[in-house]
Amino acid sequence: MSLMTALDPPLSLTERAVAAIRRDILVTRAAPGAALSEASLAEALRLGKAPVRAALARLAEEGLVTAIPRRGWVVSLVTIRDIHEVFDLRLLLEPEAARRAAGRVNATELHRLDAVCAAGYRPEDGDSAAAFLAANKAFHVAVAELSGNARLARQVDRLLDESTRMLVLGLRRRDRSGEMAHEHQALIEALALGRPEEAARLMHEQVDASRRMVLAALTAPDAGISI
Repeated sequence: MSLMTALDPPLSLTERAVAAIRRDILVTRAAPGAALSEASLAEALRLGKAPVRAALARLAEEGLVTAIPRRGWVVSLVTIRDIHEVFDLRLLLEPEAARRAAGRVNATELHRLDAVCAAGYRPEDGDSAAAFLAANKAFHVAVAELSGNARLARQVDRLLDESTRMLVLGLRRRDRSGEMAHEHQALIEALALGRPEEAARLMHEQVDASRRMVLAALTAPDAGISI
């Protein structure tokens, strides 16, 4: 997970708005189906309406918000089809990424993977949820980067953004963050020991378990969530 340095260019106003609104959507502070007001967002973010409007247009391209004629913007719903499509793609890409990454993990990369497993998770704490899921995403993207295929890593990065809020909704019903951290450690061991088939199997099991958790949580009779 890269850290901003003094050499990095400052974020534009639009990029700042995109990052802030995306974060609220991914951790479901802005819930699926919620209306978004350009004026309210501009006031909350202390920005003008123009960068907020541009940010919403960009997030619409990512599928996170939807423009409603004469009503403004709403946070896109999470559908069963969305869940299956996102996790189907993850199951196609991530086990192969893990297979290719096995044996390519040096001491620096081991430390990097261990570090992103350290975030705790408290469902009632939005900042804790954001930190844990950012760490989870960083772990999966790091494994994809170790595959040596930059395009594969970029696709995994985007899929993890789409699945993050699905995981938030699922973890609120069943907290398996401890299991996820343990699974990560088992995968790190397989990667470090150069066991490609074991690494691919473990990655497949992790992604599939996350999908089953999300589906079980969001389809429960008492879920109280519209999807």
